[in-house]
Amino acid sequence: MSGARLGVGFIPLVDSAPLVVAHELGFAAGEGLELELHKSPSWSMLRDMLNIGQIDAAHMLAPIPVAQALGIGNSSRFDVLSMMSINGNVTGVSTELAAKMRANGFDFSFTDAYAAGKALIAATGGDFRIGVPFPFSMHAELLYYWLSALGHPAPQGIQIRTVPPPLMAQAIAAGEIDAFCVGEPWGSISVENGVGELLLPGAAIWAGAPEKVLAVRHDWAEQEKATALRLIRAVWKAGRWLAEPGNRIMASEILARPAYLNVSSDVIDRALNGELIVNRAGDERRVRNFVDFFGHNATFPWKSQAAWIGSQLASRVGMDRGAAETSAAEVFRTDLYREALSTESAALPQRDYRPEGESFGADTAEGMAAQPFGFFDRRIFERNSGT
Repeated sequence: MSGARLGVGFIPLVDSAPLVVAHELGFAAGEGLELELHKSPSWSMLRDMLNIGQIDAAHMLAPIPVAQALGIGNSSRFDVLSMMSINGNVTGVSTELAAKMRANGFDFSFTDAYAAGKALIAATGGDFRIGVPFPFSMHAELLYYWLSALGHPAPQGIQIRTVPPPLMAQAIAAGEIDAFCVGEPWGSISVENGVGELLLPGAAIWAGAPEKVLAVRHDWAEQEKATALRLIRAVWKAGRWLAEPGNRIMASEILARPAYLNVSSDVIDRALNGELIVNRAGDERRVRNFVDFFGHNATFPWKSQAAWIGSQLASRVGMDRGAAETSAAEVFRTDLYREALSTESAALPQRDYRPEGESFGADTAEGMAAQPFGFFDRRIFERNSGT
């Protein structure tokens, strides 16, 4: 197997772990790849680095390739080789806003999206500034879905501010935002710094939300197909390693290094284990599958997830939703994913679409143990269904 050197970009987040582990523990080398990891301070910079060929692949927000496929982002086509993670976000509020919500009787249970949303709207009068890492992000999509389902118009009824993840705690400390939705560890850093409290995990809004993807330029995927297949396998193997509970301490210590997240390994470990400290008093909340790198086909690039994102984006910009769902699905490369893992002991789904929001049992084609993937309002999304 001939070697290949790849430039791969990432944002310092817990869910960059599959790329970091693939590099540090030799899963990439085992596939004949040498990864040069490039840490980027913002999603816009990372997107542009991939677009101009400064890097070959990237840890990326799932909606960015979809937006570009719809022509409402950068014009280049990015292909999704695999999912890197599902879930992993937190919504939080300033300590001042948390005090108002608590005074109104909210208990910060961390599980009830209805109660949390109603409490947030009541405490702010519905007018608040919320930070998200990028306009085309699952953070934004989850917020819009959540608030709209509660009857609060989004994004029209809220003030959206774009804040790079590592700067989210600083933004809330400076009074620039009242709330945020961000990937770990940066929500927990706001708690560590005494400026924020955690309100809700993203999984409480959609328990199976696609979060980060492994993205490449379409022309690169076509011209360097063999290398793309190796990269899929390397990241898949890293995700499998991360799924083992006994490996989480080591993963936290690796991610904590200055070259990667440069924060305490204890904070990272909380996210990997789903045991989050939500306020300065040290109250802990446990979240099942807070972030998932492997289980329940977490790495499969479901075209139905791409279609959901495309439908949400289309509804806000006045595009035809059916056409948007089709265009979005094209860039989630299930063909390459299946080919890459055909030699591995992987339980590959037999279909590309599923009803998003349903639970799937062990008797399905996916062969998964039963697991809830639902939206908090119990809706089911199916391609071109208009739901």
